[in-house]
Amino acid sequence: MPMAETWQPGQEVVAVYDFRGTTREDLPFCKGDVLQVVKTTRDVNWYKAKNNNGEEGMIPATYVQKRKEVSLHAMPWFHGKIDRPNAEKLLFDIKTNGLFLVRESVHYPGDYTLSVYHKNKVEHYRIIYSKNKLTIDEEGFFDNLTRLVEHYTKDADGLCTKLITPLPKQGGNFFSVSPEEFALGGWTIKLDDLVIGELIGKGEFGDVHKGLYKGKAVAIKKLKDDNRAAQSFLREASLMTSVRHPNLVSLIGIVQEGTIYLVLDFMGKGNLVEYLRSRGRSVITKKDQINFATDTCSAMAYLEDRQLVHRDLAARNVLVNDEGTAKVSDFGLANRVDYNPAQVGGKFPIKWTAPEALRDNKFTSKSDMWSFGILLWEIYSFGRVPYPRIPLADVVMHVERGYRMEAPEGCPPEIYTIMTEAWKGDPEKRPTFKIVLQKLHDLQAVTV
Repeated sequence: MPMAETWQPGQEVVAVYDFRGTTREDLPFCKGDVLQVVKTTRDVNWYKAKNNNGEEGMIPATYVQKRKEVSLHAMPWFHGKIDRPNAEKLLFDIKTNGLFLVRESVHYPGDYTLSVYHKNKVEHYRIIYSKNKLTIDEEGFFDNLTRLVEHYTKDADGLCTKLITPLPKQGGNFFSVSPEEFALGGWTIKLDDLVIGELIGKGEFGDVHKGLYKGKAVAIKKLKDDNRAAQSFLREASLMTSVRHPNLVSLIGIVQEGTIYLVLDFMGKGNLVEYLRSRGRSVITKKDQINFATDTCSAMAYLEDRQLVHRDLAARNVLVNDEGTAKVSDFGLANRVDYNPAQVGGKFPIKWTAPEALRDNKFTSKSDMWSFGILLWEIYSFGRVPYPRIPLADVVMHVERGYRMEAPEGCPPEIYTIMTEAWKGDPEKRPTFKIVLQKLHDLQAVTV
């Protein structure tokens, strides 16, 4: 068994062995269970902890390990959507044998192309998906592009030359994640431990089902059969391993058997916009509204502090649990502040996106604050679509000329002030989430 590590109260640990317990004070658990440390004891080999059901007891430190953050790996040689002539120009400009780049295939969407310079020629090799792996020759199969490139840097293995020098992409890197790192970090769940139930939602990369994990209600996000989206799915999961907050939807674990499943908090009341629309003024109180606003702002202040940008903040991406707590979800577009979103090529929801983000692809915590202002408007209009009287095609023009939405009926003036501050044209003049959170806490204290 491993040496005992030192844990702090609140630390999440995952069981690496079964523990049956020998006394009444012990907390039995099974391999793979996630536990939370409650407090230390005089004996460094024992801790008081609680399980997902809230049951507390003593656990042996040598039977558990800390859950480790899953890191993203830069792919400096990946150039995204560039065509063959551009790839050849980039490589011919330098003319170094073994110089290479990887790009998205133009003729075979979803596949990739490896372009290599050798002896005054550029050779192009199609990288295809086969058997849920990547391959060039149907002989060597790899989990991701990083592993494929690593292989051919060591051995040409049928290519015109082995890969020697990566041609870096200008303007920032793409990132990949290795599936096995989730197992090493203590995030893997066995498919046998899941009961997959009814379909409750559909997303770009996968469907969401209600389910059970060891008897506890969970949401299960299943990757669509098209495994070309696997890296996007894993990048979202990777980010979720690095964040923990009461108002962020938590990753419970990941299944990698056949396809990929993300196991998440179950949020019984669904997304906030549908919750607001379906219940309306007759059910939702002023207290509910300020609570939703404060919960969301609290999560965003946490992300802001960690230099993470969500980039798709909207009421549809905030979920509500059975206790009425709001949690921010959908990290599919989220990324580090210094990550260049222009290369993602995603489509952004115009009505929620800050002008500088639409115009210059400049996403920051300040552009998230703009989106938060729109989300506040959604909360206090009971889920109406923003800019209700302006055609979508004209929204950007109106906003750039200085138009801002009026306060929803019954919206407290203090809340509308926060909205208008969030919608300042100069991002630097918008408040931080930390500042807004304090204002919302003050309002929360006096709202009945």
